[in-house]
Amino acid sequence: MIKDKIMNGQFSIEGKVAIITGAGGVLGGSIAKSFVEAGVKVVALDIRQEQLDIRIKELTAEGGEAIGIVGNVLDIDSLEEVSKQVVAKWGRIDILLNIAGGNTPKGTLAPDQAFFDMPVAEWEKVTSLNMNGTVYPSMVFGKVMAEQKSGCIINISSMAAYSAITRVPGYSAAKTAVSNFTQWLASEMALKYGDAVRVNAIAPGFFIGDQNRAVLINPDGSLTDRSKKVLAKTPMGRFGDITELNGAVQFLCSKAASFITGVVLPVDGGFSSFSGV
Repeated sequence: MIKDKIMNGQFSIEGKVAIITGAGGVLGGSIAKSFVEAGVKVVALDIRQEQLDIRIKELTAEGGEAIGIVGNVLDIDSLEEVSKQVVAKWGRIDILLNIAGGNTPKGTLAPDQAFFDMPVAEWEKVTSLNMNGTVYPSMVFGKVMAEQKSGCIINISSMAAYSAITRVPGYSAAKTAVSNFTQWLASEMALKYGDAVRVNAIAPGFFIGDQNRAVLINPDGSLTDRSKKVLAKTPMGRFGDITELNGAVQFLCSKAASFITGVVLPVDGGFSSFSGV
């Protein structure tokens, strides 16, 4: 009974309305699935209609309450239209998960490529998607939270924001900005709109996904040299499973984290704390 009371009380996010950007991707999809299982009304936001259709079919297959809306995290007008639709349907916005982001193939330097050779357009694309793609949704959907004086924003930082990781300059710079913005916005919201409006971030360690598979796994399935370096600096000695991020996000969105704002929580198997020695 005590366990049920805890899970249904402090850690519960049941009945909340959550907007998840980048919901068509692997990370956004995993968290969206865990949210509908927890009883959350999910708004899946993505720029790709086909991916959204697949995601909503998955989320509603077993009775989950979810809708998909095409939206561009880099277009304020698009986001404001989404905000109007969500408020009209469910009356509020309780949670914003800024999942949209990532790197691009040309934004990752080849082992023999110099920083000076990286296309400027790729730098701008990567930094804008990760930085502005976090800031703009926070501006639009955070305004609703400020007006209702409650809400929770979760951003996605990275191990690249803790220490230098080779070959990903734009991604590293942008994720460092996301960490700083998380702290800034957390302070701004609490000071001006009260302690029920919180902003935090998670910093995932190394998870194998579509964007990084080629640099971590060889075509024959063996580990690349880069993977071996990652695992050597990860005390747990393995890559994470994407579902291992879900509990941290749910915790930060729940009453159990009511006095937590402005933190960047590593979910990394110890990577950020280990010197490698």
